[in-house]
Amino acid sequence: MNYSILLDVVGLEQKHLDSGLLPNIAKVTENGEVARLEPTFPAVTSTVQSSILSGKYPREHGIIANGLYDRSTFNVSFWEQSSSLVQAQRVWDRVKQKSTKKTAVLFWQNTMYANSDIVVTPRPIHLDDKMVMWCYSKPVGYYEKLKEKFGEFNLTSYWGPLASHKSSEWIASAAEYTIESERPNFLFVYIPHVDYSAQRFGRGGVQVRDDLKKADEIVGRLVQKATTLGIGDKTQFIILSEYAFNDVNGAVPLNLVLRDAGLLSIRTIQEKEYLDFEYSKAFAMADHQVAHIYIKNGYEKETRSLLETTAGVDMILDSNGKKDMAVDHERTGELIAVAAKDKWFSYYWWYDEAKAPEFARKVDIHRKPGYDPVELFIDPKTKSIPFDTSLVKASHGRPFDSQTGEGLAFYASSKKQGIVAESGSARCVDIIKCLIDAQ
Repeated sequence: MNYSILLDVVGLEQKHLDSGLLPNIAKVTENGEVARLEPTFPAVTSTVQSSILSGKYPREHGIIANGLYDRSTFNVSFWEQSSSLVQAQRVWDRVKQKSTKKTAVLFWQNTMYANSDIVVTPRPIHLDDKMVMWCYSKPVGYYEKLKEKFGEFNLTSYWGPLASHKSSEWIASAAEYTIESERPNFLFVYIPHVDYSAQRFGRGGVQVRDDLKKADEIVGRLVQKATTLGIGDKTQFIILSEYAFNDVNGAVPLNLVLRDAGLLSIRTIQEKEYLDFEYSKAFAMADHQVAHIYIKNGYEKETRSLLETTAGVDMILDSNGKKDMAVDHERTGELIAVAAKDKWFSYYWWYDEAKAPEFARKVDIHRKPGYDPVELFIDPKTKSIPFDTSLVKASHGRPFDSQTGEGLAFYASSKKQGIVAESGSARCVDIIKCLIDAQ
């Protein structure tokens, strides 16, 4: 094979292929292989993507969540894009060591400044009075070429109340252009939109089925592009997802639980309450169904006892538990909380909604010290993000369960790579080595 195209279609599960919803993906796999995919823990975007692209576990690459807490600056930041945050070589680094083959990556996390020949990733510029919808690209000006052909990439279709399949369609157009104009030997494309409908409507929502069909159409477009260009029979296609969803019916506000117990501190500034990282004895960096709990020395036992008796918390991972899950990295919290299957963790810490920080009512993915899926909704009365956590219908992040099938994602390849075990599952960390060896 001279070319490899890997498509990350969020939310895909093997049952979707079996249901006949995905004819284009089914055709890709006719002479290849299909399996349930074992994601790394936690099963969230940035963590699993780094594992797929590096072939390493979080204990090695260090991306332990969609967010990171810097203990030296008392700062939580979510969705940081810098490539250097990943502490392991990824596919383009390994390719460069042994060949001159071209690599391209579109819209995957932690790819800003990556050692790939072609990179496109959202990087809006925040000015005093507005936000400039821009994407970082390599080579310089590559995004501007795409913008000229397909229009500006609209970030509101990528995340927030207006998020939709339009984001995936723009990315697919960029991928088609990249295949035709650049002919990368390795192309990695992120197709996000099923994620939105799953969180809004639950796994079985009609909207999810519709968005899965759109995702399959996008796969068909890219396969047809390769075929039209005469490289279809020289191209290996891999289609996968990062995680599977669980239906949920409410959130657990861990920071409020910690505050009630006197473990979390806040500061009031202009009548708004902010989390005080300096003086908090413990706080939670919430991320879907997982939360890293950062704890000051001497308060570990008290914090653990509290969380173990908190409704909606399924398990607590200490140093041994983190080691078992291959997430024992210095960036992790002293403890990691895992939500019950039907719950997720909110980052909220206030009693009075009027005292919530201004950013809580906005789509503000960087200032919130936790992932906020309620940003997918809008309060029609206030024209702002609501605080109704019951709106969220599905979440993810928990460890996969081979017996029940919970959390097992999707893997399919047009070529047999030999990574599917007798159990019918494949590990996400095995994909990249086989992909490189295939060329």
